[in-house]
Amino acid sequence: MNRNVFIVILIIFNIAIDQITKVIVRANIELREVKEIIGDKFILTNVYNEGAFLGMGSDMNPTLKTIFLAILPVLVLGYVIYYIIKNRDLDRLSLIAFCCIIGGGIANVFDRIVFRKVTDFFFIDLGGIFKTGIFNVADMSVTAGMIMLLFSSFFNKKKQVDTE
Repeated sequence: MNRNVFIVILIIFNIAIDQITKVIVRANIELREVKEIIGDKFILTNVYNEGAFLGMGSDMNPTLKTIFLAILPVLVLGYVIYYIIKNRDLDRLSLIAFCCIIGGGIANVFDRIVFRKVTDFFFIDLGGIFKTGIFNVADMSVTAGMIMLLFSSFFNKKKQVDTE
């Protein structure tokens, strides 16, 4: 498959899965309603986040919010798209990771531009072991992409050390 087609398909897939899940949540779960999936350990809810990660920046004035939560992310995402298209030396894991980050980023920026807020709906609480804020599929894409980049970086450095 053509590399650029692969990039476009993977980015669109990430955006589509996120947007489809958000449409389903908005249509089937009332605002702030809680649906227990696995007791109170894994729940679905419907909340709107007017800020960034965990609501940070939601109390900014509208101009700053537009700059930091819409314009700046669009510029950064545009640069990352340019970078992965031009940099043909990226290993496959890094390429997939960047596509996940871009797709998740675009999906959340789309929400901020169109709805002025992002729909979040997953919540995990494993007691004192692990607890999340409320998040969505785009957040999972970005997080998975970052983890893949870390693994890729680690394995690429290990390969360089082994070959020296």
